[in-house]
Amino acid sequence: MAKTKLEYIWLDGYKPTQNMRSKTKVVNDFNGTLEDCPMWSFDGSSTRQAIGDNSDCLLKPVAIYPDPARRDAFLVMTEVLNADGTPHTSNGRAGIDDDDNDFWFGFEQEYFIMDRATELPLGFPVGGYPAPQGMYYCSVGGRHTHGRNIVEEHADLCIDAGLNFEGINQEVASGQWEYQLFAQGAKIAGDEIWVSRYLLDRLTESYGYYIEYHPKPLGKDLDWNGSGMHANFSNTTLRTCGSRETYEKICEAFRPVVKEHIAVYGEFNEQRLTGDHETASINDFSYGISDRGASIRIPIITVEKDWKGWLEDRRPASNADPYKVAARIVKTVKSANID
Repeated sequence: MAKTKLEYIWLDGYKPTQNMRSKTKVVNDFNGTLEDCPMWSFDGSSTRQAIGDNSDCLLKPVAIYPDPARRDAFLVMTEVLNADGTPHTSNGRAGIDDDDNDFWFGFEQEYFIMDRATELPLGFPVGGYPAPQGMYYCSVGGRHTHGRNIVEEHADLCIDAGLNFEGINQEVASGQWEYQLFAQGAKIAGDEIWVSRYLLDRLTESYGYYIEYHPKPLGKDLDWNGSGMHANFSNTTLRTCGSRETYEKICEAFRPVVKEHIAVYGEFNEQRLTGDHETASINDFSYGISDRGASIRIPIITVEKDWKGWLEDRRPASNADPYKVAARIVKTVKSANID
C-alpha cells in the first residue's frame, strides 16, 4: 500500500495580516489529483478562527502541486470553511468574482532575507549600515549581492512544483529580492503566490534566515526602498480593446475607491507609500504611462501594442493577501461597465 504525504496549507485568522499554517496528512494509494484530496479539519481556536467549545474549521482543497522537497508528497492549498461548509470570514479567496478566469494577474513579490541571529537584512552589519542603495539592484558579486543561494534554490523549488514562475532579481536595498509569478485566473494567481511564499518560508528553516514581508522593515524615515507586491492585471477588454479612452475609463474607476483598495493592500503600507522611493502617496491617486511614481502604471509595451495589454497597480504591499488584492481589482475593473 503506497503512502503519500499531503501538506495542507491555509491562512489563519490573525488581523490585519494573516499567516500561513500547514500540517501533513498521510494517505493511502493517492492518485495525484485535487479531486482525490479529502476535506480535512483543524483546531480553529488555536489560529483565531474559532472558539474552544466550537473549534472545528474545515479545509477545502483548491489547488495541488508536487512538493519538490519531500519524497512522495504534494502541496495542497486550501480554503477555510466554517463547520457548515460556508466560507470562513478569513477566507479571502471566496470573495474573488472570476470563476471564468478572464482576469490574468502577474504579481511581483518583493521581500527581505533576514539573518535570524542579528535580525538584520543580509548585508547589514551589526550596529551600522551598508553602503547606500544604488549598487544593489540587479547586482553581481559578493560586495553587493547577498542571499543568491537561497533565492536560486527557491526558484528551482517553485519551478519543480509547477508554479508559473517567471523571474528573479535583487532589488534596490541590500538583502532585498523579488520574484514574479503569472497566472491566467485571479484565484490561481493567489494560490501560486501563497504556495511560493510557503516554499520560501520553509526553505529558510535550513539557512538560519527568515523572510520579512513588512513593507518598510528598516523604518519609514530611512532612505531605503520598501517592499511591494505590484499587481499586473488584465481582462479580455484590456488585452484586446485597442483604446486609450477605455484604459483611462478603467483607471478612473479606481479613483473613487482608493480607501477600499488601501484597506486590503497590506498592513503598514502607509510607511511605504510616501511619494518617494518609486511610490505614489497613499493619500493620492494617479496613473500614467511608464510612471513608476504613479498609483497605476500603464506599461509602455501596452501603448506600443496599440493599447492592448495590461495595467500595473503599484500600491499593494509585500505583505498583502493576493486573494484580497485580486478580488478588489476585479471588482473595480468590472465597475467600469465596459462591454
